[in-house]
Order: sequence, then C-alpha cells, then structure tokens
Amino acid sequence: MALKIGIVGLRGIGHTHGDAYANEPLGDLVAVCDVVKSRADEAAEKYGVKAYYSLADMLDGEPDLDVVDVTTGGYENASWHYEPVMEALEAGKNVLCEKPLSADINEARDMVALAAEQRVYFGCNLNHYFTPPAERARQYMDEGHIGELVFCLHKMGFNGGEPEGYQPPGSRRIKGWPYFHLKAFLSHPFSVMRYFCGDVTHVQAFCNRPGWRRRVDDTMVSTASIHVRFANDCVGYLLSQRGDASYGLGGWWSCEVAGTKGTFCIENCIEKLYYWPGPLSEAKPEDLNLGEMGGPVVHDTGIKDFGATFPRRIHAFLEDITNQVFFEDIRASGRDALAALEYTFAVIESYENGGALVNPYPLPPLHGDPTVIE
Repeated sequence: MALKIGIVGLRGIGHTHGDAYANEPLGDLVAVCDVVKSRADEAAEKYGVKAYYSLADMLDGEPDLDVVDVTTGGYENASWHYEPVMEALEAGKNVLCEKPLSADINEARDMVALAAEQRVYFGCNLNHYFTPPAERARQYMDEGHIGELVFCLHKMGFNGGEPEGYQPPGSRRIKGWPYFHLKAFLSHPFSVMRYFCGDVTHVQAFCNRPGWRRRVDDTMVSTASIHVRFANDCVGYLLSQRGDASYGLGGWWSCEVAGTKGTFCIENCIEKLYYWPGPLSEAKPEDLNLGEMGGPVVHDTGIKDFGATFPRRIHAFLEDITNQVFFEDIRASGRDALAALEYTFAVIESYENGGALVNPYPLPPLHGDPTVIE
C-alpha cells in the first residue's frame, strides 16, 4: 500500500516534490499545506488533493498521514524548517526535510535528537548522490577497484562571472545574510564527499567575494576554498562559488575520488562517470616516467536534466520506510544532513578566524538495532 504524503510549503521546491509524488508508486500525495492560502489552493487544484493552511489542521484532518514532506524556505533557505519538522516529529510522523536542515545549527541538532527519541524516519533531500554515476562509483569502491582512499576533490557551484550593472539580491531571504551561500549550498557537496569518504574531522577554509560584489555592498561570502581531513586519513578539497567566475573542466559539478587502486570522477552530478584503473606500469618520477594509465572507462547516463535527481531521492526515502529498515539506517538521514551542516558551520568558524583549523562538532552517536546486528 502506498504511503500517504502531505507536503508543507508550496513554493517552487514544494511543486518539484509534488511532481515527483505524482509518478511515485510508493507514495500517494493526499494533502498540501501552506500558510499562504493562494499557494495551498493552487497546489491542491494541481494535484487533486485537499488544501490546508496550518500543519496542525493537516495533522488533524489527515490522521493516517505517513510522511510529512517539509519544503518550506525562509532566511538563508532554511529558517522555516524547524517549526513544521518539530511539530510533525512530535506527532510521530515520518519526515522528509529539504536541505539545509536549518539556518541555525542548534535547531538542526534538536530535530535530529527528537527524531531519534521518537524513533521515526527523518530524512533530508540530499539528492546529489542518488544518481546512476554515484551508484556505479560506490560499486567500484565496494568491489575494491578504488582501494585505500587518498584524496577527494569536489568542485560545485554556479557558472558565471562579472555581470553588467550587477545589483545584490533584493529578497529578504538573501539580502544582508553574509553566509547565505555557505548555509544554503554547502550541504550538497559536503554530503557527497562524506558519502564517498566518511566523516570529516578537520576543516580549514578561506572565503571571499569578488570586487563587483563589494562595490555594490553585496555582503554575501560567495567563494569558498575548503580543505578537509577525513577520519580515515584521506584528505579532501572543496571549491564552491556562487557565479563569481566561469567554470572550466568538469562543468558546474565534479567530484573526483582517488585511491591506491583506481580513481573515479563524476561530471555534472547525474551525467557521467569516469573510472581510471591504477597505472599499468611503475611510476618513476625521477626519470619523468609517471606510469602508464589505463582507461578511462566512461559511463554516460544520457541524462542531462538535474531535476531527475529529485524523484530518485524521494523514491529511496519511501523505499526505506516501506521496507521498514531500522530508523538509523535510512539513506540521507537527518543525521547525515546534520553532519554536512556541522561542517558548514566549521567553515564559517574557520573563515571568521583567518583560516584556523577547526574540528567539527561531534555527531550524536548511533546505537544500532540489536535484532539485526550480530
């Protein structure tokens, strides 16, 4: 039986989720909710479901609701997540929340703690690794074709450069918030890096914004150069920028993970995967003989639409609930999203202290399921 879904927040991203449910066999969208009546009514008509104007009314009117999907926004794209998430969790509902979990790290910690206390499913729309290239890359890792991890290089942002007559964003959700880009955007690349390489233990960041932003008093910190160390001693580098310059090789999104037996690189998130096996001959740098490389093996999905990541991620969340996996074992969990946000706040702390090395705040412990762990 399909899970009954209610969406809270019907701006653009709410409709993206709604469109995904329209073609999702594991989910049945039955209600939409927005405090702006016209938005709720428009979405209700579009999807043929009932409209509500408060989450409390939706929970009362739909007692059999299985999942509350929170797609609200707010300041820094996340200040309106906390109240509906906490209200739904307190009602014992499973929750899928848009990223980032919150613009405030303490609120994000509270959400994850309450979900664990309630023992319900709490997931986040970390959709960038629910793709065929990421799945094939993990297969390479699981089959031993990457070996011991050595480094991870991730470049992710917006293609751009100095525009003619630039003016800073006028929206109150963005204007005057210097860390808008870092908070609203870094959850995605950090979640991808952690998905492949594990927990991050050290963060060092140097951030800036170009002169054309400064000249018009745009306070947004828009370029971030971030060096990290993982718990497994792999090192990593993340470059993220908000349209400050044109991107070159690899496009707007590339993630390269190198190991002692091979290297892969994902291009443009959902489009391509390259795999290079280890060198066929011994490298001798002193003789300028750097070793002959095999490959690359290229996996081209033929998919150009980044929007295809949303239904894939939503399906995975519903699949985990349907299969009744242990609540800590869901993919792209709230705890996973909290990890990415902890790293983001470590970036801000490092930047504010001139590039100081920062240890991210520790994640809440996992307890495991005694019925399945031997």
